[in-house]
Amino acid sequence: MKSQPQAAGKPAPKFSEFVAPVSHPLPLWILYPLFFMWIYLPHGTLLRLPYFWDEAGYYIPAALDFLHTGSLIPHSTLTNAHPPLPSILLAAWWWISGFTPWTTRTFICMVSAAALLGLFRLARSVAGNAVAAAVTILTALYPIWFTQSTLAHADIFAAAFTLWALSFYLEPYGSSERRNYIAVAVLFSLAALSKETAIITPGALALWEFVRLLTEGKASKEFPGAPSWRWITALLTPILPLALWYAYHYHQTGFIFGNPEFLRYNASANFTPLRVLLSLWHRAVHLTLHMNMYVPVLCTVAVLLMPRRPDETLPPIRKPLLPTLLVIVLGNAFAFSILGGALLTRYLLPVYPLILLVCVCIWKERLQRWVWLAVLTGVAFFAAQHINPPYAFAPEDNLTYRDMIVLHQQAIHILETRFPGATVLTAWPATTELEHPELGYVHHPLKIAPVDNFSPAEMEKAATDPGTYDTALIFSTKWTPPPGHFNLSRSSQGSDTRFFDFHNDVTPAQAAIILHGEIVWQASRNGEWAAVLHFPRVVEASLTPPQR
Repeated sequence: MKSQPQAAGKPAPKFSEFVAPVSHPLPLWILYPLFFMWIYLPHGTLLRLPYFWDEAGYYIPAALDFLHTGSLIPHSTLTNAHPPLPSILLAAWWWISGFTPWTTRTFICMVSAAALLGLFRLARSVAGNAVAAAVTILTALYPIWFTQSTLAHADIFAAAFTLWALSFYLEPYGSSERRNYIAVAVLFSLAALSKETAIITPGALALWEFVRLLTEGKASKEFPGAPSWRWITALLTPILPLALWYAYHYHQTGFIFGNPEFLRYNASANFTPLRVLLSLWHRAVHLTLHMNMYVPVLCTVAVLLMPRRPDETLPPIRKPLLPTLLVIVLGNAFAFSILGGALLTRYLLPVYPLILLVCVCIWKERLQRWVWLAVLTGVAFFAAQHINPPYAFAPEDNLTYRDMIVLHQQAIHILETRFPGATVLTAWPATTELEHPELGYVHHPLKIAPVDNFSPAEMEKAATDPGTYDTALIFSTKWTPPPGHFNLSRSSQGSDTRFFDFHNDVTPAQAAIILHGEIVWQASRNGEWAAVLHFPRVVEASLTPPQR
């Protein structure tokens, strides 16, 4: 790359003032097997679990449809216009390895390891090997990342491509600038084709590049890596393949963004100021407090309040890198305060590593023994995998999802063995678990009588038509602190019920009273519970002689 002349009367800023180039002699391909084993071995007891939640509800059926028919539009489940790349990759892997939960979860471990390798590349290029190792280990231990590392959701695919794209976007520049433009455009496009909301990050960065281009003016062209129309073009490139997918989806189904109910729940019903503000609050909690994330955040705040060391060197994160990371975090937080009917934490999966990167860089800048803060954070994250916080949360945020799966397996085994011809009253996701043997819960499909949830209102409604079912499978749909225990989410239950579909599940005893049945089996694990109810029906029968 040819050097550019300096602006008159003002020396051009050196790029070292913006990003600290770091030597990294160790090839990345050597690290990938280590990263894979780091993910695979701790998940050994989880690899043979049947499919869970949105896996069972959408992603596995959609990928099976592509494997069996080659159709990018799923037909065994409602289409919601999610891009098809996860289905294509899963189907290709099943074609090689066979279709079992173990092979699927092994493949997701491989994807998670690839994502962590991209994160390591990103952190190493801006802050060195020590920071990169710490950030990568902490990310792998963080409960939300840990659980998503075996679940076949689109979010882990999008996170992998996003982190690799950011590793090229934030790479210190040399002779490979053109390669970085191409890599960023391709990788962000693959992220968008994994999940449509992955377009948020390159969109926010394109806006940031445009603002820098306007504010920094001519002086910004005097050093490598300056904002430019080339970067804006590369960052906006993912819009094209995503638009082509939506055009194809519209041509095939008549809907651009999925069925109308899906669009209403995830977008059009969310545009109220109060809901957006409440969502922002929830997203702030998710990014700074949830699952013990408050430990590294509070450590960082404490470190920033300490006086600087006399021999302190320049910080590893320099402008405009720190504002760039802030743009990504805020862009995702604001976007996911509007998009998505459920405030699932996995939507923010690629953002958590960036927060940890900032924290670790500040620790290394201010403290000589910063490693102890990393150890403290790692212990806190490991504890959060097993110890639930004092508020309601989705089971997939830590290993509570394993407890839910095991309870469903036990309950469905009771139904299969004792009531094989029953019609089961239950709610999603058990409805799909009972109807589809390929998900790993039943050997043969069972008839179901679906309800929306296990709220008192839904149970009362089901009680008015008792002839449509003769058994029931009820379970906890979220983890909540037991009655009488400290509950931080109790004060927000009213707004959560109004805007985020929160409800209190009836207990098995309450369901038995409302539905006039008897509990034949119930169990609980670490706050999760499930129960099977039976309803002995009295049927009046009479013989009618045949007419001549």
